[in-house]
Amino acid sequence: MRIVFAGTPLPAVPSLRAIAASRHDLVGVVTRTDAPLGRKRILTPSPVAALAAQLGVTTIKTDRLDAHATHAVTDLAPDLGVIVAYGGLVREPLLATPRHGWINLHFSLLPRWRGAAPVQHALIAGDTVTGASVFRLVAELDAGDVFGEVRYSVPRGATAGDVLDALADVGAALLVDVVDAIAAGTAVARPQSGEYTLAPKLTLADGALDFRVPADRVIHRFRGTTPEPGAHTSVGGQRLKILAAHRGPDTDLAPGALSLIERDVVVGTAAGTVLLQTVQPAGKGPMAAADWWRGLRLDDPRVDTAPEVRA
Repeated sequence: MRIVFAGTPLPAVPSLRAIAASRHDLVGVVTRTDAPLGRKRILTPSPVAALAAQLGVTTIKTDRLDAHATHAVTDLAPDLGVIVAYGGLVREPLLATPRHGWINLHFSLLPRWRGAAPVQHALIAGDTVTGASVFRLVAELDAGDVFGEVRYSVPRGATAGDVLDALADVGAALLVDVVDAIAAGTAVARPQSGEYTLAPKLTLADGALDFRVPADRVIHRFRGTTPEPGAHTSVGGQRLKILAAHRGPDTDLAPGALSLIERDVVVGTAAGTVLLQTVQPAGKGPMAAADWWRGLRLDDPRVDTAPEVRA
């Protein structure tokens, strides 16, 4: 089949690479426009755009799948559209442009965690099993019939970045299997069943750690917001990014109180402690939490007023 691929970030790259290596004809790639990155705000192609350039594939850069994008895709005469984390909605008439419509690789076991940040929300909720699904794209958000899925047991301590990397690889293999089945006329899609949950895009505020809740919940939020949008708190009025942390020893340390236990920096919670491993104070680079601790000049070190408790 003639395939047009839509995607933008790094987790979409394994799928693009797999489609390009398949027996199908990759006729075009749709991705978002170059974005300013780094302190110098240099315009940089998306990871998908960079790979498309290496592959020599026609690339449509757009932040909106509007009439112009629809015309450009129509000119490619695709049999099937494949989308993986493009970052925008596909609406009619583009939705019906490919002969076989569009399929979407989504990083959850649908209908759980429909939306832009399924892996992040799964970890924040404490899910121990997640996965990837390939479904038929429809107008309603992530609601189409599912062609196939793969389950994934979340390793202990894995962050959202770790899980996304793993799902990007296993999901790419699943995606090609579904594309092959559609081409062969053997693909079967089943309606989603059960109650759905939503996974909207996270903001910086979602990374704020609330140490008034039990340690396990703090760690869930840390893992779900690492590396993006980034877990953080504040100490002495200064933002402190938390880059590596895990469950600490059980003590009677008050929620939010900081202490050095043996050689480990720990924070008290409503039940148990969180052990800080690597942190990044404002205006400085990443450092071991113990090194940061030695530089503190506070009589009663503790995290500042925590955010409101989230459900």
